[in-house]
Amino acid sequence: MSNPEKLSPLGRRLLDRRGFLHTAGLSTSAMALASLLQQDGLLASDNTAAFGNKPIRPVIDPSRPYAARPPHFPMPAKQVLVIYLPGAVSHVDTFDYKPELAKLHGQKPPGIPAVTFEGPTGNIAKPFWDFKPRGESGKMVSDLLPHLAQHVDDFCFFHALTTDTSAHPQGENFMNTGFTMEGFPSFGAWVTYALGTENEELPSFVAINDPRGMARSGKNNFGNGFLPAAFQGTDFSATTPPNNLHRPESLTRAADRGTIDLLQRLNARHLNKYPEDADLAGRIASYELAGKMQTTVPDVMDISGETAATLKAYGVEGGSKLRGEYAQNCILARRLLEKGVRVVQLFNGSDPSGGNGITNWDSHSDIEKTHAMQAEIMDQPTAALFADLKQRGMLENTLVVWATEFGRMPFLQGNGTGRDHNPSAFTCFLAGAGVKKGFSYGESDEFGFKAAINLTTVYDFNATLLHLMGLNHERLTFYHNGIERRLTNVHGHVVHDVLA
Repeated sequence: MSNPEKLSPLGRRLLDRRGFLHTAGLSTSAMALASLLQQDGLLASDNTAAFGNKPIRPVIDPSRPYAARPPHFPMPAKQVLVIYLPGAVSHVDTFDYKPELAKLHGQKPPGIPAVTFEGPTGNIAKPFWDFKPRGESGKMVSDLLPHLAQHVDDFCFFHALTTDTSAHPQGENFMNTGFTMEGFPSFGAWVTYALGTENEELPSFVAINDPRGMARSGKNNFGNGFLPAAFQGTDFSATTPPNNLHRPESLTRAADRGTIDLLQRLNARHLNKYPEDADLAGRIASYELAGKMQTTVPDVMDISGETAATLKAYGVEGGSKLRGEYAQNCILARRLLEKGVRVVQLFNGSDPSGGNGITNWDSHSDIEKTHAMQAEIMDQPTAALFADLKQRGMLENTLVVWATEFGRMPFLQGNGTGRDHNPSAFTCFLAGAGVKKGFSYGESDEFGFKAAINLTTVYDFNATLLHLMGLNHERLTFYHNGIERRLTNVHGHVVHDVLA
């Protein structure tokens, strides 16, 4: 080896005399076993006849946990943007057109329970905004979201989604981690655990919180759960940069550089003593990434170089302060994806005081006012982000996910002016790499109350997202507390009908 410094600490240990003698016997035995297994046809990793649907665990160098790794099978999507809307967007007021609601407006809903999640069932309420056919596909979309409506020919809608809960914290958990309980890895953590990232100077997974704060389940929406800590989402936004990003003015650049170099030498020396300590290697990698972020993050967050036309298209100015800040988050999302970040999760809505349609989409009362407030913030910047990705050719390798935790009822909540939670039918959509364009999968019933055709669970939805990233949801697992855990638990089927 002409340059042993390029080896990992474990590699250097194996090449020294004591390390070689210590491992030679075991290595020879392993080679003999491999030869015998090959003779019996049991060596191939994809020999499902012998091994069944066994796990495929990524090979991760503890000293480089963010290094890019190959998918299970080739797919065009290399990165994913998740636009998540806490609070439950009303599907019957946005993308799921139900003419029967207008016909039965003001009447008691036939065949629907008298009491639901929040209380007595009110009368059927027609959509609070008019629906119109959009694009060449003629997709019916309401006037609430005029900017996103311009892009429906690129979207793939899921109209028969169902979830296992009607409560927001559990709903967010279920949508983002596959479990209603806390403590499980998020979708982004699973993807980066499997694939790493293309840019090791930025986090592999970034969560961009809403300008108003975090969603109800907080960091659990982008947490690592029981996966190694390296795969937790790093959260910051255009208006809230990471802490300790800049060096103190009292510390010179040269002194800062000298301190970093000294720490790297001491860490490397310590790691050479314990080359098989994955936790130690992971901590060192995390500290080194933090050091790199002091240079890379300010650059990616600096939108001063964006053109006036871009800022106008995103709606940075000319609307509410919140829309301007969310628009900056959308630009940040595009810039992170341009830099090779594997997963970007962009939140529209938060929960500092229960939401109630003011800080998120949870419109139990005055839905006409509160949903309009949220749409003014979300619609134009999100549509501009999508158009920007498309114009730059980034959708060829980027999967876009627009999601919420459940839907809302087709009737009013009691005698009020809002809609209750509806876990039995809601709408999300995909776009970009590997997805059919201008396509709708599944249908809710005539009222939008329950999934009726091609019912799709959250497990199915997440299985499909992993598939689009080149990952087999049944084989991407992590052994924890005696169980091979996975994002989809023991459920889920890929919805092949939506694949391009």
